[in-house]
Amino acid sequence: MLIFIKMSKDSEKTVVSRIGSIEVICGPMFSGKTEELLRRLRRATYANQRIAIFKPVIDVRYSELNIVSHDSNFYPSLMISKASDILKNKGTSQIVALDEAQFFDDLLPEILENLAQEGIRVIVSGLDMDYIGKPFGPMPELLALADNVSKLTAICLVCGAEATHTFRKTKGNQRIMIGAKDLYEPRCRKCFYEIK
Repeated sequence: MLIFIKMSKDSEKTVVSRIGSIEVICGPMFSGKTEELLRRLRRATYANQRIAIFKPVIDVRYSELNIVSHDSNFYPSLMISKASDILKNKGTSQIVALDEAQFFDDLLPEILENLAQEGIRVIVSGLDMDYIGKPFGPMPELLALADNVSKLTAICLVCGAEATHTFRKTKGNQRIMIGAKDLYEPRCRKCFYEIK
């Protein structure tokens, strides 16, 4: 946690305030986004920082009570249905973490920006693109607001190159379809667009 120290002009007292930030971890499925989020949370736990962790109610692939990576690593979390629920449940946290941010409503960027301005470190992970390669949910705005962006890649299951896209293996045009390896695979740009 960064600390900013400034001297008040009207007195000799030192005012200490935390500087908040927004960190976004993005990339395709199977790139390790949740694993990276969990790594950052473990480090914050070692530093005895107060953490509030949230995930969308729609994501029940592995657990309702935990953020779980595809490698089965986990961290306790609270399931919420809308971005404003973060404000109701953050308590006195120094860090607010959010997994699968692409599934939240359009108020998410404004809420997270306000938290950062309050001095809270915000860590968000999510898909930056959907299964047809289009920007996903509030992620584009979060990427623009972020102080730090970590864009991860996976391995293309077709050619072995760096994968930046998530390919849906089933038919249908429903934008949100919760699944894992049964429904999705990582692909490089070339294989994503050339092989359907």
